[in-house]
Amino acid sequence: MANKVKFNNTVLRDGHQSLAATRMRTQDMLPICPLLDSVGFGALETWGGATIDSGLRFLGEFPFDRLDALKKACPKTPHMMLLRGQNIVAYKNFPDDVLEAFVKCSAKHGMDIFRIFDALNDPRNMECAIKAAKAAGKQAHGTICYTTSPVHTVDKFVQLGKDLEAMGCDAIVLKDMAGLIPPYITTQIIGGLKAAVKIPVWIHTHETAGMGAPTYYAAIDAGADAIDTSISPFANGTGQPDAARMMALLQGHPRKPDYDMGSLRKLREYFEKVYKELGGYTSVKNELIDSDALVYQVPGGMLSNFRVQLKDLNMADRFEEVFAEVPYVREKLGWIPLVTPTSQIVGTQAVLNVKFGRWKNFSPAAMDIALGYYGRTPAPVDPEVQALAAKMSGKAPITCRPADLLKPGMDDLRKELREKGLPDDDEHCVIYAMFPQPLIDLYKKSPADYALKPPPQPASALKPTGDQKCFRVNIDGVAHDVAIEELS
Repeated sequence: MANKVKFNNTVLRDGHQSLAATRMRTQDMLPICPLLDSVGFGALETWGGATIDSGLRFLGEFPFDRLDALKKACPKTPHMMLLRGQNIVAYKNFPDDVLEAFVKCSAKHGMDIFRIFDALNDPRNMECAIKAAKAAGKQAHGTICYTTSPVHTVDKFVQLGKDLEAMGCDAIVLKDMAGLIPPYITTQIIGGLKAAVKIPVWIHTHETAGMGAPTYYAAIDAGADAIDTSISPFANGTGQPDAARMMALLQGHPRKPDYDMGSLRKLREYFEKVYKELGGYTSVKNELIDSDALVYQVPGGMLSNFRVQLKDLNMADRFEEVFAEVPYVREKLGWIPLVTPTSQIVGTQAVLNVKFGRWKNFSPAAMDIALGYYGRTPAPVDPEVQALAAKMSGKAPITCRPADLLKPGMDDLRKELREKGLPDDDEHCVIYAMFPQPLIDLYKKSPADYALKPPPQPASALKPTGDQKCFRVNIDGVAHDVAIEELS
């Protein structure tokens, strides 16, 4: 087991998504790309997650233009992206033909590794993306979302890895989005996967609760083939452990890789300047270890987001009550993992339950989870909650793969774009499917409209909109108003 562990690098995606509200611009990235490309990282995460939405919405960048530029600037190192299965990089399920077109376009523009996950760990929601990546001649990495609950066990995580290998995945990734997996459990899961599958096993975590680096050490001892690191100051805290820090931690370890520390220092010096420029979008709170994440077992971003929103709702004194409600909501909805978009959906429902009484206000997204429209939950949904969701929504529960109910979408998307006088190629179709208004705005606004500005003061999280009220949730740095109906 003396083979060297590989470090992937996330600074161009998860690093600034976790620590600077996903505001790093392509122009900030390009000057340092030759050095990033020369280090020898296993992969560079350059796209996916919230970067597509945020770059389009706030930076005025057409997403495929960024991928083209980064691929040209970093031709040697494989490029990697995070793909939310049937959700693509948005927050709902899309038809198979839209997902297939997105993967095909991404591969054409230079994406090499598609790291594919589903918020419920439902393999049915990952299968189409896996097949599409393989059909494009690229790597599909089946990704397991780590979480804790009475129904999540080491054996079940290992079995899911075996299932994903059988579906054709080229590697298995253990994704610890909240930074909650302790070293001993890491050893069990990574060791179990290494014994059960013949393909590489990677791990991704965050330093939110202070366990990221020791968790990686345990994973390396257990045989993990690659870990995700970033570059400080876009590292540690709510980001991934810093690459130089991990090199120091592995001093004397037989699996320590041979990355040049001088190059890592130069990378840090460059990104310190970028971090300073993005100071309006950074927060000391995100840079620190947050032990509350261990208490509430939720992602760090969800904690900070709801502290603000509870204050806006005049519910700051009910923080403990709201977060005590989170595991109750999770249990009733089938012990779903907390990862985009389920973490926001569960958190929103917890707030509504505390403010109005349990299930008096049932958010549409939570009803869809209860009824199976997001996929198969890890445990059965509470029958009473499911019946209430069916009654309030007028929709019947389903057990099929949700995308089986969706008709093909590419032809309609192409037609809509033509009618709006916008390009109707596949690239524009798939972006328009997920983010229609931001794409329209891109062609209407001037570059000055997208100049970096200090973030606005948080708007009221609960605000009147006609006969409805909206609860504002932050999904990967982007505010979304979730309509709810207040019941008397």
